[in-house]
Amino acid sequence: MCTGKGTELGKSLERQKHLRELEGLTLKKRRLRGTSHSPQFPYRRVQPGFFVWRLRNTGIPQIPCRFVHLHHVANERLITFQYFNFLKRMYVTQGNKDLSQRAKPKSDSIVSPFHELQLLDQEKKVVHKISPVSPVHQSWSETSSRNELTEVKSAAETEDSVIPVGSESKEDRRWKEMKLRLDDLPGILARLSKIKLTALVVSTTSAGFAMAPVPFEFTCFLLASLGTGLASCAANSINQFFEVPFDSNMNRTKNRPLVRGQISPLLAVCFAASCGIPGIALLTLGVNSLTGALGAFNIFLYTCCYTPLKRMSIANTWVGAVVGAIPPIMGWTAATGSLDAGALLLGGILYSWQFPHFNALSWGLREDYSRGGYCMMSVTHPGLCRRVALHHCFALIGLSTVAPVLDITTWTFPIISLPINLYISYLGFRFYRDADRSSSRKLFFCSLWHLPMLLLVMFTCKKSVLEKEDKGDLRGGSHEMAMEIRLP
Repeated sequence: MCTGKGTELGKSLERQKHLRELEGLTLKKRRLRGTSHSPQFPYRRVQPGFFVWRLRNTGIPQIPCRFVHLHHVANERLITFQYFNFLKRMYVTQGNKDLSQRAKPKSDSIVSPFHELQLLDQEKKVVHKISPVSPVHQSWSETSSRNELTEVKSAAETEDSVIPVGSESKEDRRWKEMKLRLDDLPGILARLSKIKLTALVVSTTSAGFAMAPVPFEFTCFLLASLGTGLASCAANSINQFFEVPFDSNMNRTKNRPLVRGQISPLLAVCFAASCGIPGIALLTLGVNSLTGALGAFNIFLYTCCYTPLKRMSIANTWVGAVVGAIPPIMGWTAATGSLDAGALLLGGILYSWQFPHFNALSWGLREDYSRGGYCMMSVTHPGLCRRVALHHCFALIGLSTVAPVLDITTWTFPIISLPINLYISYLGFRFYRDADRSSSRKLFFCSLWHLPMLLLVMFTCKKSVLEKEDKGDLRGGSHEMAMEIRLP
């Protein structure tokens, strides 16, 4: 029995010794695994799942040894967390470096933090010049000018010098009120009334007065020209008053007086009234009531029909052509006091001339008109714009031929005017075919000299009053002779 118990005790001791050896081997392996990793990657040792798995796979007798090992590893975790936090700090600073460079660029050279603090302190130093307090008796303009603060301009940037702070004077950043000077007032009013367009209107009125088959009266001619000019100034001023928000979007009209604020809208309306009322009064009382009525109707047609139609329909071009055709009719009625076929012929010539003139002009300003919100043929119907311009170029040839038929000019007028009419028709055809900016510019500049030359040729070929009186006498004499022959 003793031998059996001894053998069993020996076997148990051998088992315990064997278990101890196994535990020692496992501890050595774990220590070797822990030291085999590089210290740059300590997070591999900090994995709680690994220890839980080991606890599950070991038996109950090995639990005290495992707790001792976990205690040692927990003590080592403090070092690993420190390394991990250090790496985290490095990562955050590396990530924030790009953000700081976007906000404020820094030099690539490594500068000590003390030097950066010095630069920040020097950047914050801004010198202000404080003006002395002005006495009470000084004027408001002097006190306001002296109370303005001025900042000192910083020196040029250098690598080792202080970074200057950009500063602008408050006077440059402040809204300034436009001051109206009496010396600039005539020029401003001339641009408000579109003095060049007014001159063209007066010249066509004078042409209509000169073409009338009556003796020339200088006083009536002067009153008709002055009244028509004043009416044109009034219409143009009201037109600019209505189109201020639209003209500000166009490069062609953004420098007009009302758009720039050189004069107030009230002053513009007062100027229009001071021109329109005396102008219509001169035409009505000084010339005749028919001419005054035509002048008042033309102001209404231009301001109340043509101006709003520019943003609604392409029909504004035809309405504007009627407005341009009325001034020569006013000249004719000022001389004769009646509305004859000759007046309508002159109005028809001006009506047809305006289509190649304005359509060629608007073709080069399509971007401007679309930006300003105007409905023009060149923007919405470019094919119709070129077609209408070409048709009215041919219409000028037909109207020139009608003049001797109505006994206004001699037959030499359609012959002499044929070359200039054919030339503008050729340019109109080029504009219709090419549809480019170059052909439109050529047609526009041709229309500028075509109209005065056509009216001048028409005036030179006008039938004189004596010829018409002789014809009237001859017709009257032949009628008396026929009556005498018939009488016994």
